[in-house]
Formats: sequence, structure tokens, C-alpha cells
Amino acid sequence: MSSDKEINIIGKALEWSYGKAVTGFGTLGTAQEFGDEYLRSNKNNRIDAANSLIRWQNTKAATNGFITNMGGLVTLPVAIPANMASTLYIQLRMIAGIAHIGGHDILDDRIKTLCYVCLTGNSATEIIKATGIEIGKKLTASTIQKYITGEMIKTINKTVGFRLATKAGSTGLINVTKMVPLIGGVLGGTVDAVMTNIVGNTARNAFIHE
Repeated sequence: MSSDKEINIIGKALEWSYGKAVTGFGTLGTAQEFGDEYLRSNKNNRIDAANSLIRWQNTKAATNGFITNMGGLVTLPVAIPANMASTLYIQLRMIAGIAHIGGHDILDDRIKTLCYVCLTGNSATEIIKATGIEIGKKLTASTIQKYITGEMIKTINKTVGFRLATKAGSTGLINVTKMVPLIGGVLGGTVDAVMTNIVGNTARNAFIHE
């Protein structure tokens, strides 16, 4: 079972990574700029833009490429392993970019929490239902914004941290890239395309409704 210490570290890593995703990191732009780039190149069709972004993440994203541009790694809190932070940053930037494409305010705490939930892929709906929110079969941002409270945000964030820590399992936090559904071989320089699709599609279905 994951310890409170592990969950706390993952919580801090999520906050740090999301903060960098929405404010920019090193030479990399913000998630908003990321999303706008794909909207422009897809003639403002939100579904096409999200799908294009996911495809790019499937085939082009690699930890080494991002780390090369991460001049801000010196700002990383000492308790957070660098590989954990870089992995979460890559994924949350993708998810937040998709949320922005869908017209959502990614500075809203409720949207940020839903971005965290999307990291859990196929477990996302289960995590939200555990709070008592009735969402049927589909997880959507509109449902979250309508029913979620401040206390629910805290509960959901903690549940996501526990779920991610559990996925890390016996490998420990130093190998935390194994815990995020889409990452697999990211440290070797490539992103697992199948798992990227799971998380990317979860985000697209949650944030874009056309």
C-alpha cells in the first residue's frame, strides 16, 4: 500500500508540473499556447485539433527532448524525483492543452483537478463516481464544474495521488514513470503510443463536446 509520504510527494509533483504546464517552462510555451497552435493548424475544429495533438504526442514526444529544453529544472522541489516531474509535466501539458482547446479555463481549480483525473486513464470515471457525483458512463468537464465542491477537489486530488502511487507499486518513486498510464518507455526516449491514446482520449472526451 502506498504511504502518506509517497502520496504527498506525488501531490507536490502534480502541483509543480501543472504549474509549469500553464505558465511555461524553459523554452517551452504554455499549455494554452500549445492548444492554440493546434487549433490554428486545424482550422479551429476542436476535435481535429485534439486528435492531432494526441497523434503528435504518440509519435514525437520524448523525455530527452523535453528535458533538453527544461532550463527550469533547477526550480524543482528537492523532494520530487526529476523523472517523476518531467513525466507528469509532459502529460499534464498535453491534457491541459486539450482542455484549453475545449474552451475551458485551465486556471480553474476544478479543471485542474479534472486534468489530474485524466492521468489515470480508464480509472477516471471510477474516481469521480467515488465522490458521490453521478456522471453516468461519461466523464465531462461540465458535470465536474456543476457539482464539484472545494472539499471534493481535495478528496479527488488525494485519490488521484493514491492511484498513481499504487501504480508505482514496488518499483518505488524513483521509477514513477511506470505509474502513469501512458508512459512506459519514456525514459528511453519514446512514449508508449497505446497508453498515450488512453489518456489523451480520456482528456478529449472529458473536455471537448462537439
